[in-house]
Amino acid sequence: MSSEKNILVTGGAGFIGSHLCDDLVKRGDNVICIDNFISGSRSNIEFLLQSPNFKFINHDIVEPLDLESLQELNIFNIPTKGIQEIYHLACPTSYKDYKELPLQTILTNSHGTRNLLEIAVTYKAKFFHASTSSIYGEPLKNMKFFKEDYWGYVNTAGQRSSYNEGKRFAESLVHNYGVYHGIEYKIARIFQTYGPRMKFNDARMIPDIIRSALAGEDLVLYGESGRITSFLYISDLVEGIFKAMEYEGNLILNFGHPKVIPVEEAAQLIKELTESHSEIVYREAPQFILNHGMPDTTKAKEILGWFPLVDLRIGLAKTIEYMKAQQDLLEM
Repeated sequence: MSSEKNILVTGGAGFIGSHLCDDLVKRGDNVICIDNFISGSRSNIEFLLQSPNFKFINHDIVEPLDLESLQELNIFNIPTKGIQEIYHLACPTSYKDYKELPLQTILTNSHGTRNLLEIAVTYKAKFFHASTSSIYGEPLKNMKFFKEDYWGYVNTAGQRSSYNEGKRFAESLVHNYGVYHGIEYKIARIFQTYGPRMKFNDARMIPDIIRSALAGEDLVLYGESGRITSFLYISDLVEGIFKAMEYEGNLILNFGHPKVIPVEEAAQLIKELTESHSEIVYREAPQFILNHGMPDTTKAKEILGWFPLVDLRIGLAKTIEYMKAQQDLLEM
C-alpha cells in the first residue's frame, strides 16, 4: 500500500479547482479531476495531464459516477485503496451562468452533491463542500459582517435563486448525510476570491476591471460611490481548504479577506498597476448585483489558525500579469 491518498476533485478544471488539483499533485497525492467544461477550461489543467498522479474524467456529476468501472483509474487501485478525500467544487458561479444554465446550476447543487456524497459513503471519505457567501443573501440593516451562525436572507424565486438556494440546499444535504452516515464534512462559505485562471468574461469585478483597464475602456463600478468589498487571493483560499480538511471533525467556516476596502480604491489600484488612463465611472446596479456582507473570519482563525497572507497589491499584480499573458495568446 502506497502512502499517497486517492483524492476526487469535482470542478477541477475551474478557477479554484485547478489550483487545488495543482497543489494536491505537488503533495504527491493521486488526483481524479472531474469536470465537464461548462464553466471550467481545459487550459487550466493542461500542464497537469502529463503527471502520472493526475487523471481527468469528463463527466457531468448530475449523473451518477462509478469510479471502479473507469479503466483509466486502474492505476490508482480504487477497489483496494478506495477514496480518502472528496473536494466538491463543481458548480457554475457567474451570474451569466445562473441566467443561461439555471437548471444545470441547481441540479449540480442537488443531484450532483448527492452523487458525490454517495461516493463518500461508499469509501468513508472526508468531504469538502465549496459553498458561498451568497447563502447569506443581502445583509440586513446595520449588518456589515456575516458570521457562520447567521441563517441568511435569500429570495427563493430571484434571478440568483438557482445558485443561492442551490448552495443552501447543498449545505443541508452535506450536513444531513454527514450526521446520518457518519461522514466527516467541511463546508467553506467562500467570499470574493481572485487570482490567475479567472475567466475573462465571467462578469466579475476584478477580471472585468482589469480587462477594461488593459483595453483603455471606462472602468465601470455598479451602484453608488462608497460601496465596500474585500478580496481573497487564491493561494490563501487553497491553504484554508487544506487546513480545514486536516481538522478532525465537522466544520462550517467563512473563508474571505477580513480587510474591507472601498470598491473605488480597488479600481484605482488596478488602474495604477496596469498604467491605464481609463476613467472610473458609476452606473446603476443591475438586479443580479447584490449588496454583499463582509466575511467574519474569526472562527477560521481561532480553530484553524488561518488568516490571509497575500497583500492586495501583490495579488492584483500577479493576476494582471496572467491576464496580460492570456490576452497576448488570444490575439496571436
